[in-house]
Amino acid sequence: MAAKSYYATGKRKSAIARVWLKEGSGAMTINKKRHDEYFTRETLKNLISRPLELTGKKESFDVHVNVQGGGIAGQAGAIKHGIARALVEFDLELRSVLKKAGFLTRDSRIKERKKYGQPGARKRFQFSKR
Repeated sequence: MAAKSYYATGKRKSAIARVWLKEGSGAMTINKKRHDEYFTRETLKNLISRPLELTGKKESFDVHVNVQGGGIAGQAGAIKHGIARALVEFDLELRSVLKKAGFLTRDSRIKERKKYGQPGARKRFQFSKR
């Protein structure tokens, strides 16, 4: 019988990550690259593996991710969110641990839109009294 896979979507800023967890040896591929090739910053590598480390499933799942949109930090956050949600899909018992760590909460902070009559979201054009 084929190994069962678990799917979840993670989001952060404007990045969207589609995550598949498959029982395996702990390999992680992001957009068809190894995770240490895709993310060069050590902090981001640690960030995406936190949900797996917290639940002790780092060596028991192969992770396959398609991520698009946003920058690398936003993409890493989206992957972390997606992995956490996929782990809950695998085992509902892990929900309380991941929820307590804050991995299941969607970080809804996004860029504020630019308003008309001003150069940015909050910045105003220079005011001249005379």
